[in-house]
Amino acid sequence: MTDILKTLAALCLGYLLGSLNTSVIVGKIYGKDISSHGSKSAGLTNTLRVLGKSAAVLVLMGDILKGVISCLIGMRLDVYVYSGEAKTCVSLMAAGAGAVIGHNWPIYFRFRGGKGILTAVTVMFMFNWVMAATSLGVFTVIVALTRYVSLGTICATALFVAISFSPMFGNTIYFHIFAFLMAFMLIFKHRENIQRLLSGTENRLTY
Repeated sequence: MTDILKTLAALCLGYLLGSLNTSVIVGKIYGKDISSHGSKSAGLTNTLRVLGKSAAVLVLMGDILKGVISCLIGMRLDVYVYSGEAKTCVSLMAAGAGAVIGHNWPIYFRFRGGKGILTAVTVMFMFNWVMAATSLGVFTVIVALTRYVSLGTICATALFVAISFSPMFGNTIYFHIFAFLMAFMLIFKHRENIQRLLSGTENRLTY
């Protein structure tokens, strides 16, 4: 029972931290409602397009920081499950998932958030940096070749789920469920981007 309460606490604390939507906060500092401009997404890419590089750096730092802090809280709560020799910190998973949920549907901003890319990537690095770095490498290559951030995100997310089943990582079933949950949230938030990609009207990243 104690472990269940700790895991729920990790989820709630991660959600409250994740709900501190950095794009919305930075937008208010710059005098703009980021959710009313550009693609109307309260995330890094739209911040870069609408407010510029300096604002995007602040969002970058904020999204990474809240992912790190959430995962550290989860690690501190120290709830593990085991499957043979493999073990998974479920409190860390709960806190990380909570941070992404909060970023995407923040309680402080009428549940209008971003797409959770940066926070999700940070959480993935906190779990397994090799898997996350591999996925990030694929993301970088695809974006560099196509300039479609959404396409890079979708492909990298799918790869993360695929390699989570690799025997070399020894992950538990709980981690597979977590990976699917993260992928579902990211792809769900990109459903409009997918439609635009298919119709050839998706915005490209400008440097």
